[in-house]
Amino acid sequence: MGWLADETGLEKGPANYVPLTPLSHLRRAADIFANRTALVWKSTRLSYADYARRASSLASALQRRGVRPGDVVATLLPNIPAQAEAHFGVPACGAVLDTINTRLDADTVAYIFGHGGARIALVDTALLPLAEEAIRRMEGPAPQIVEVVDHGFTASGHYLTYEALLAEGDPDFDWILPEDEWESIALNYTSGTTGRPKGVVYHHRGAYLATMANVVAWRMQLFPVYLTIVPLFHCNAWCHPWMIPMMGGTLVCCRDVTAKAVYDAIADEGVTHFGGAPIVLNTLLTANPPARRVFSRVVGVFPPGAPPPAATLAAIEPLGFNVTQVYGLTETYGPATECLWQPEWADAAGEERAALKARTGVAMAMLEGAEVHDDHLRPVTRDGTHLGEIAMRGNLVMKGYYKNPEATREAFKGGWFRSGDIAFQHPDGYLKITDRAKDIIISGGENVSSVEVEGVLMKHPAVSLCAVVAKPDDKWGEVPCAFVEIKEGQAATEAELIAHCRSHLAGFKTPKHVVFSDLPKTSTGKIQKFELRAVAKLI
Repeated sequence: MGWLADETGLEKGPANYVPLTPLSHLRRAADIFANRTALVWKSTRLSYADYARRASSLASALQRRGVRPGDVVATLLPNIPAQAEAHFGVPACGAVLDTINTRLDADTVAYIFGHGGARIALVDTALLPLAEEAIRRMEGPAPQIVEVVDHGFTASGHYLTYEALLAEGDPDFDWILPEDEWESIALNYTSGTTGRPKGVVYHHRGAYLATMANVVAWRMQLFPVYLTIVPLFHCNAWCHPWMIPMMGGTLVCCRDVTAKAVYDAIADEGVTHFGGAPIVLNTLLTANPPARRVFSRVVGVFPPGAPPPAATLAAIEPLGFNVTQVYGLTETYGPATECLWQPEWADAAGEERAALKARTGVAMAMLEGAEVHDDHLRPVTRDGTHLGEIAMRGNLVMKGYYKNPEATREAFKGGWFRSGDIAFQHPDGYLKITDRAKDIIISGGENVSSVEVEGVLMKHPAVSLCAVVAKPDDKWGEVPCAFVEIKEGQAATEAELIAHCRSHLAGFKTPKHVVFSDLPKTSTGKIQKFELRAVAKLI
């Protein structure tokens, strides 16, 4: 099917077929954009020629230290140059990059080190205690720590430093490019599922096509200036580090996201684009001079997940920001749908405009489909009413879950990726999320599993029963709110339970409110969380 009658001599070869890989973007940029600024962080300014040579040195040094194709190299790094360089240098030696969430607790990091089998871990000086504690707790061979010393920090003196590692490498190293675009490029661990996090595996083809899809969705032109607000550890910052060299753009690092840092980057570095959770927009709105700076260009913003409130959208755009709502998961290389703005909506204003902007959107370019399916895995009626689960298919979907074929089969049931998010579809095809399955709470862009928090609360000796739901929050979008029944004859305070959770969980997972009450239950004893959500909205 689709073949000519005689295709003799029309075979694939190196002249007409090359496996897709985002590594090609930096190789090209180092040639045609050699002297353009590729990366900025404080006093660090790298040209594309410098950027590529440092990535090559990293690849070479890792190889000389025994890293082989298919091995895993992990990072525990904030948004600093080494993290961007690792996106190219690690896969350039054939290895798989595992960027670990720096906000996780030591036990979870230990699990990721062990499950992923990291050979080497690039660790920021400030995160050495986390890495060291994780290694003490882990089972199996531990990764070798390489210390990344950022501006303003002093090396601990206990580990090989990142710069010393680069000095071991060859800046002219010949990159090991994939022979098959299905080869793995990255391993990203989810938060937001019950139990242990799952390892999402990306392939070179998907990462390459995600870079193209993001350019189309953002209507991006050559030479953008991109601010790294989205953590580079989160879905590889939605594949943006791989995308920027394709456009000859500049990646501006941002270690700590504050209103001043963002406004300064826009005003001083000419930032044109950034992604970030709605909390970032709220931070910019509430900033006052001198933190708030004046700028003349329109800055494109991708807020993911839960849309910003209508009031936020109405207030932020006059400041010079054009907001495009996007939606996706770790399993979809980050954004997979976009609220594509239609020309006929140009005159929409006020609440109507905000409602349109807040739609979850349609499939991005390079994704074959995004639909809402019912319990029988069939598309629901596109009437803006019928609910179902968001299902997606195409090249922007992961290879699967590492060492977990059962979960992979379940996620791909019926030939579509099952997101776990509940939505309806408008007649024009635009999706709109109404709820999140499995009680996931999205707090400041981070996924919080209510089941995980409940498990920690139940370890407290005074807790008899508990349930955790999302409470709307102006700053974080949502925060965990715990409802607790206390054992007879026992006592506990809100502060005590919050402190108990904080000692076992990352800060963003810790409940911000605790309500002591009898929990509403069905006749079979199942807790009716929808009632608790209604109460949480009123607190």
